Formats: sequence, C-alpha cells, structure tokens
Amino acid sequence: MNKSAKKDLYEAPDYYQLDELLSEEHRLIRSTVRDWVKKEVSPIIEDFAQRAEFPKHLIKGLGEIGAFGPTIPVEYGGAGLDYTAYGIIMQEIERGDSGIRSTASVQGSLVMYPIYAYGTEEQRKKYLPKLATGELMGCFGLTEPDHGSNPGGMVTNIKDQGDHFLLNGAKMWISNAPFADIAVVWAKDEEGKIRGLVVERGMEGFSTPETHGKWSLRASATGELVFDNVKVPKENVFPDIRGLKGPLGCLNQARYGIAWGALGAAMDCYDTALRYSKEREQFGKPIGGFQLQQKKLAEMITEITKGQLLVWRLGVLKSENRATAEQISMAKRNSVEIALDIARNARQMLGGMGITGEYPIMRHMANLESVVTYEGTHDIHLLITGMDVTGINAFK
Repeated sequence: MNKSAKKDLYEAPDYYQLDELLSEEHRLIRSTVRDWVKKEVSPIIEDFAQRAEFPKHLIKGLGEIGAFGPTIPVEYGGAGLDYTAYGIIMQEIERGDSGIRSTASVQGSLVMYPIYAYGTEEQRKKYLPKLATGELMGCFGLTEPDHGSNPGGMVTNIKDQGDHFLLNGAKMWISNAPFADIAVVWAKDEEGKIRGLVVERGMEGFSTPETHGKWSLRASATGELVFDNVKVPKENVFPDIRGLKGPLGCLNQARYGIAWGALGAAMDCYDTALRYSKEREQFGKPIGGFQLQQKKLAEMITEITKGQLLVWRLGVLKSENRATAEQISMAKRNSVEIALDIARNARQMLGGMGITGEYPIMRHMANLESVVTYEGTHDIHLLITGMDVTGINAFK
C-alpha cells in the first residue's frame, strides 16, 4: 500500500467561533474522527482513487469510530448520538473523501435507518448490530435505469407466492453494491404499492455487477442490483410501510448527512488553497498578497461560514424532530453548490498543481460532481424549495 509522504496539515476554518455552539462531546467526536481520517484515509486515498478501487480495509475503522448508524440506539449497536454528532462525523469523513463518506452514509442512513424505523424487532436484532460494526455491509436499491428523479415510476416488482415473494427488476448507481452483504430494496407489489424488503447476498437470482469507468467517486464501489426471480422470505419484508414515504424518509437522513459532508470537502479545499497562497511566490511575493486571490479566499470562507451556520441549526432542529424535508433539501443543495464553487476556485489558485494528486482538490472537485446529482439532483432540490414557498407543484 503506497502511503504518500505528504502530511495531512488540515486545520478546520471556524470564522464565527461556531465551536462554542457545540458540546464537549461533539468536539471530542470530531477530533476522534479527524485524527482517524488524517491517519488512515489521507495517506492512501489518492492512490486508491487513481486506481479506482475502494479501500475495503477502512470498513473496520469506520465501524470503530462509530460512523455506521451513530444515531441508532445503543441496544441495536448504534451510539445513540444526536444529529449534530452525526453531521460532524459525515463532515470529517468527507473532508477526507466523498466516496468514503458515501459508504458510511449508505450504511447508516439508507440501510440501518430503514431497518430500525420500518423493520420488525427480529429484523433489527438480526441485522443492526452487525451493520454497526461493519461485519455486515449494506446497500440501498431505489434508483433504476429509467427512474431516477421519479422513483415512483419504478418497475422492479414483487409477487406474493404464499410463503415468499418473487422479486424481479434492476437497480443502478448503487453505492456499496459490489461488496454489500444485504440490500434494502424498494419494489412494487401487485397493487402497485411500494414495499421495502431486505435481500441477502447468496439468494438465487440476485447479482451485483460493478459499474466501471467513473471519473467521480473513484474510491467508492458502485454497481447494479439485478433480480431474476429472487425468492425473498416474507420475514424479510418491512411489515407496515407503504408508498414512497418509506424510501424518501431514508433519503432525508442521507441528504442531511450530505449537507454536512459536502461542507467538509469545501473546508479541505479552502484550507489547501489558503496554505498554498501563503507559500507560493510569484512576482516577488506570495500569491495570497494579490487582490484576486484574496477575493477568492474571502468568498470561500464567507460561504463556508454561512453553510456552517445553516447545518448547525438544521442539526438542532433534526435532533428535536422538527426539521422538515424541505429544510434538508435546501441545506443539501446549498452545501454542494458552494463546495463545487470552492473546489473550482481553489483548483485555479493552485494552477497546474491543482490537477495533480499531490493535492486533494481535483479529487474533491470530481467527487462533488456526483454529490450534486445524487440523493436528489441540484435542480430537483431547487424545485422542492420552490414548491414549499409557493405551494405550487412544478414537477408535473
């Protein structure tokens, strides 16, 4: 394993003393995750991204730092933390790499959350403790080849066969699919109602071909889920949840994590550009002394600060169970937009060095091109806010 000689010198920006809004526990969790990222992720991530390979050896560590389902109650293997703590963990992991945060987000928000929220007690006890440690890894099957922003149009379906369901269809763009032990899958029953079920690797007719040729999230494993007459036992189906409410509830959890996570990527790009601007000399002085470079840095830290305040407040509301799906949409869209702008400006500040793997910026920039459209595209989130403020649905 090639560990880069470059040391991770990251220092998080906190222009408005936001640390004072965090509890001692929050700060402790953050430093634990930050230290882990510096030690385990930063030295190896460029190498894995260049090779388009997921660093599987990190799974155990992600489990140990509590990155899998931190808000799930302790009795099921989670840490029982609040949503600000969850956000902080996602921020620090994505500061390292969006692909690694995707792995954690999927496990916690899209696999553990629905099993906890919609599953039976038997399902919770069977899966959650092993998912929390990373002994079991999961994925989430909603998006289909022809149904992305419109998941209600899905064609994957289940037919009641008495003691089991017969599952047919396909899902694509599924993070963790190539190595996942279980998949939380959404399919239509004979009445056309959307149901959730747990599909286990090894069930006959279930395969997970890997997606190759990505320019983004290269250190994350992406694949398809293919179901060819898969027999799924009745006890693997979520008993009561029906319709899009189920999968959308999971996506709210994940989008909340992205709102914090994308800010982590933005902060890493800003920190890198700031340090570089003080060291790199042109025309007899550091480039940080030129007005146009200062303009870029000033705008970056302004947007980061606004984003930090937004997600902090959202975290408080989410922990009090008061955050709306629309508020989460706004934060997800805002964080990713500013992160992309900051990554692009930081890339320019570093000139040619900005495109090399010696610095993290180009990797963040390419990763964020996926984050801006997954878990609800940039434009769809804009329309969610538009519908919320006007009361008029522009989707139809």
